[in-house]
Order: sequence, then structure tokens, then C-alpha cells
Amino acid sequence: MANVVEALVPGGKANPGPPLGPALGPLGINVKAVIEKINEKTRDYNGMQVPIKVIVAADKSFEIEVGTPPTAALILKELGLEKGSGASGSVMVGDLKIPQAAKIARMKKDDVLAYTLKAAVKEVLGACVPMGVTAEGMHAKECQKAIDEGKFDEVLAGESW
Repeated sequence: MANVVEALVPGGKANPGPPLGPALGPLGINVKAVIEKINEKTRDYNGMQVPIKVIVAADKSFEIEVGTPPTAALILKELGLEKGSGASGSVMVGDLKIPQAAKIARMKKDDVLAYTLKAAVKEVLGACVPMGVTAEGMHAKECQKAIDEGKFDEVLAGESW
């Protein structure tokens, strides 16, 4: 029977301390080898929290599955921000463009509930609201309505899904 350890680790910078070390140690596998493999697989997500799964088989072999970072982390990285607004209703910290939202939607394609790029972009914009991020210079909810009205159909038509 396989044991599964799930954790959020910093991309490319996992270490044998908590949460991984204490969870992997009792399973009798080489923790250093697991950490090195995790860091190799998450290097592209440097500076972001990345969900990972370590699946340890009965013969002590292991497999690592890497998820995609939360939508909020991808938005912050795309805008070059450290954190969102502490007062999202009144203080805006950045402006996300539709092509940027489409890029994030494609990164999250396996995790979103949407069947179309248009719907996935609206999901990404939904994550902008509590962060204090505007979209195309307007409140993210207004931008979602504009997408419904077809105002960004030309831009989205040029994006792949």
C-alpha cells in the first residue's frame, strides 16, 4: 500500500524541515533524494508556494506530483507584486490585462472548472477581487460583465485554450 504525503512547499526551495521531513522520515525513504527531486520539479515556480504530493510505494520507491500554485500567487507573479492589498475595497495594487489573465487561465487549465477560455479568464478575475487588483483599468467584477457582453472577444479569440 502506498503512503501519500501532501504539502505546500516554496518552489525550488523545499527543505527537510517541516512539513516534509517529519512526514517522510518515518516512511524509511531517503529524504534528501526526495527533497532534491521536489526542488528540481518546482524550480520554475521560484518564490511561489507549490502544492506537491509524494507517493511512497511499499518497496520504498517514490513518485512526486507537482500541482500548480494558487491563482492568487500566479497573479502576483504576473504583476510583479509581493502581496495583495490589505484593503481591497479601497486600495488597488495592480492592473491585470486580459492577455495576462488568459496566460494564468492556461496555466490553471487542469484545475479550473471552466470549459472555455472565456469562463476560465472570468475565474482568474474572480481571484483579483479580494487581492485589490483591477482588470483592464476597471473593477474585476465589472470586467467580468464586460467579458459577458463580448467587449474582449477579439482579444480572447487570439488566445489559445
